[in-house]
Amino acid sequence: MALTTKDVERFEVSRSRLEAIAYRLLGSASEAEDAVQETFLRWQGSEVDRIEVPEAWLTKVLTNLCLNQLTSARVRRETYVGQWLPEPLLGGDPMLGPADTAEQRESVSYAVLVLLERLSPNERAVYVLREAFGYSHRETAEILDLTEAASQQIFHRAKKHVADGRARSEIDAAAARRIVEEFLAAATSGQTDLLVQMLTKDAVSVGDGGGRVPARAKPFEGALAVAKFMRGLFKPSKAKRAIAGGSPDIYVTSANGDPAVVAVVDGRVIGVMCPEVTAEGVAAFRNQVNPDKLERATRQWAATDHGDPLLTAF
Repeated sequence: MALTTKDVERFEVSRSRLEAIAYRLLGSASEAEDAVQETFLRWQGSEVDRIEVPEAWLTKVLTNLCLNQLTSARVRRETYVGQWLPEPLLGGDPMLGPADTAEQRESVSYAVLVLLERLSPNERAVYVLREAFGYSHRETAEILDLTEAASQQIFHRAKKHVADGRARSEIDAAAARRIVEEFLAAATSGQTDLLVQMLTKDAVSVGDGGGRVPARAKPFEGALAVAKFMRGLFKPSKAKRAIAGGSPDIYVTSANGDPAVVAVVDGRVIGVMCPEVTAEGVAAFRNQVNPDKLERATRQWAATDHGDPLLTAF
């Protein structure tokens, strides 16, 4: 069925919201785009004149597509090479969605996206719809074909899982950025002892190379192990320059609403490091170096002003 210009416009009004929902559900910008495109095809094939509330209809279709995707993704990730991490989004990316409330900002933070991977598909969907987009339990239940009571129970369970994973006290973005910059300065100067002091005792460092770029299959665990890894990461070597395609310029910017370290070679983003900075110290480094998950970041990087690099590595 051919859509009229008005029908297309009705869909486009919802596109940015649908993309933001899908990204939070899937942790992948490319998969989110695919889910929204499939939603459009479903819209195109429906009797749109009979759809009284397009926003509700589109959200239901999209969410169910994402739930199916999450179920199959769990199977695919069992054969994923190394550690799987979400695709980071740089500051200003419209797919980050609303950031008016603390709940909305936290729901798209990289640390929370990692925690959402531990939830069941239904828990993840209820949490995202309720926490990030303010859907009532009645609306959420209708979208997911649940009872309102079930939606409430699932939400409380999901929120507890996320809260348990975020037990440490957070600090404001400006302070977090200063700590990240200080950590980089210590890492490049070889002050391993200082790095250890800046980390929590149970700090971890996880890298996702997707089999495309070398990345340790298991996380580094403990302050000393993470400090040594970070010191080695910024130590100059011909091998690293060969893998990176040159000497990366290192910037401290933002990704998923928090301070992040971005490595760039000739305008191409080759790595995004997302530190989890808490009042107790840096608790984690999650490093995305899989080129397939950095294509959107490279496009976003080219479209924004990012100033001068903090340093040049390797």
